[in-house]
Amino acid sequence: MIALLQRVRQASVVVDGATIGAINAGLMVLVCAERNDTEKDAEQLLTKLLSYRVFSDEAGKMNRSVTDVQGGLLLVPQFTLAADTQSGTRPSFTPAAPPELGKQLFDLFVAQARSKHAMVETGQFGADMQVSLTNDGPVTFWLQTKSKAEKSA
Repeated sequence: MIALLQRVRQASVVVDGATIGAINAGLMVLVCAERNDTEKDAEQLLTKLLSYRVFSDEAGKMNRSVTDVQGGLLLVPQFTLAADTQSGTRPSFTPAAPPELGKQLFDLFVAQARSKHAMVETGQFGADMQVSLTNDGPVTFWLQTKSKAEKSA
């Protein structure tokens, strides 16, 4: 699984003109399930995400996690993160999980996040979403549960 996280001052998701998820300071996270991902991958990614140190401590060093600072978490499903862009000018989405598996793993990821973190909002799987955010830093990181070598094996 893949997570593209951005430290934000605020972020929101709109579907059909209505805001369905919004946070103040915290992390806006685009979440993608890849082909052959499992519940274990979702659990590993969430564990890493919740403990990943991207917030500053008193010395100005990135030493605090979203859990430490009790920040918001906005989880947005984003299958295009798995795109293969190696050749041509049109991405291939073969590496992405099929929609049924993608939804199942995203829903599991959200449910587990809600059981472990106080402030969790989400986008909507399969919807046309408009995502707005104010990136703080900017700070953006790519987290992935499997290496490219593991995927091709």
